[in-house]
Amino acid sequence: MSIKVLVVDDQAMVREGFAALLGAQEDIVVVGQAENGARAVELAASCRPNVVLMDVRMPVMDGLEAARQILASTPDPEEDAPHVLMLTTFDVDDYIYDALRLGASGFLLKDALAEELVAAVRIVASGEGLLAPSVTKRLIEQFAVSAVRPVLSRDRLACLTDRELEVMRLVGRGFSNQEIAAQLFIAQQTVKTHVSKILTKLGLRDRVQAVVLSYETGLVEPGA
Repeated sequence: MSIKVLVVDDQAMVREGFAALLGAQEDIVVVGQAENGARAVELAASCRPNVVLMDVRMPVMDGLEAARQILASTPDPEEDAPHVLMLTTFDVDDYIYDALRLGASGFLLKDALAEELVAAVRIVASGEGLLAPSVTKRLIEQFAVSAVRPVLSRDRLACLTDRELEVMRLVGRGFSNQEIAAQLFIAQQTVKTHVSKILTKLGLRDRVQAVVLSYETGLVEPGA
């Protein structure tokens, strides 16, 4: 089954370049292109993409507001909701924190290699979250600094078992499934199962939202 992608960028050459690159892949089909966030919201409703590749800064409506409206239109995690992959020119962008809180599946730098862009689309389409590999840990660290005081009650996590809390804490610190498996001396598939249960219980779209929630509830503390 092909991954349906909507490409959103106000620069025509950039937008068409991304569309051509993705459209050349056997498992990806570009179902639409939009030059601003308002048009992206319209096309997302009619084309029902699996992934929205969204620029952050655009006229008429920026990518953040567009992502909010697109994700709000399908609030049920069980629905076939689109995954929003934000594009940014800068490795640390204040918009990114808000985008992750809204439910975006991650972000990628515009200067990423072609194969990194293609891989990113496939990753978020599969339900996994993605942060630009070159800045993942720095983004998490800066998010931690901006979230020193928990803004949500730890009661939000009461539905998790002790093991699931342990796994979520490590997810929040930016560890991969393989790294978590090594730390806890369990199989990588077991970690994947725990992560899946965590997302389901908490109503989260992907592990990126789990990272955000771990800081907002104080499960992970700055500098941990």
